[in-house]
Formats: sequence, structure tokens, C-alpha cells
Amino acid sequence: MKIGDQAKASPVLTGLDNWIEGTVIDVQQNPFLGLEIAIRDDQKRIFFGEERYFEQISSKETCLQ
Repeated sequence: MKIGDQAKASPVLTGLDNWIEGTVIDVQQNPFLGLEIAIRDDQKRIFFGEERYFEQISSKETCLQ
């Protein structure tokens, strides 16, 4: 993931009921935790944590037929 990509944050990270969609605003390599990602949602909330709590939202729909 890179800055500007669309991503979803897991409810495990956010403490909310649903996955939260937002824009990646920061990506850092943490020597203790590995890759850390921060996203900002449409309500201007910022969620950050380890890469495992995020899923990238595909900008293109893939045809599997």
C-alpha cells in the first residue's frame, strides 16, 4: 500500500462494528511491529496500526469469468 490508496480498517483495530473505508495518509516501517498504516475516513477520523488490520480496496473490478 502507498499514500493515496483506498483501504479498509478492521473492526478489531477500530473498535467499531463495521470495516471503515478511508484513504491511506501514512505508511511507515516500525522496527518493532513491521509496516504501520494510517488511514483517514470521510468523517476525518484517523485509524492506524499494523498492516494486518488493513485491506486494500481494489480500484478496478476483476472479471473472473
